[in-house]
Amino acid sequence: MFGLSPLLLAVPVLLCGCKEAPADSAAVRLEHAQQIDSARQDLQKIPPPSKHLYLNVQRMEDWQNPWLTVQEKMISVHVLMADANPSDLGKGTMLRPQAARVQVLNVDPKNIAEALNAIPRDAWPYGRVVAIEEAHDAPAAARPALRRNIEGAIDTLSNIGVVADEWADNRPVGNR
Repeated sequence: MFGLSPLLLAVPVLLCGCKEAPADSAAVRLEHAQQIDSARQDLQKIPPPSKHLYLNVQRMEDWQNPWLTVQEKMISVHVLMADANPSDLGKGTMLRPQAARVQVLNVDPKNIAEALNAIPRDAWPYGRVVAIEEAHDAPAAARPALRRNIEGAIDTLSNIGVVADEWADNRPVGNR
């Protein structure tokens, strides 16, 4: 057309006054507190964790409750959905593999309460407990950010009444 540079075309967009609310504004904090409160109330319908059911689980592949994989900028929520077929015939075989029932949802760390609240009640056979682990393929430089995300997730889990069972290298960590 007239040979306007792309920079000049971008000026009206920059001057339009479109501003994003600061992340720590009172409205954002209030909304986050309401999400935590709602999640806590809804998750109370799930029974408390049964240690005798989950403490003996030694491999993540055997874990049946939701589990979290913490990454640098997101958290993957893994959910093993209940088997729709009540029969034991073919259970766990090629016709009905357990891995086919796993659903993964990637969420922002600040939305973890809302994500856990959306998980169906029958996906919590051990009660209100989740396994939590660091991403295995994260570079060494990302470890501090991963640790902060894990600590933030554990804090949120505690606020909503969910026990965090921390795992590392496919083995449980801490005082099990």
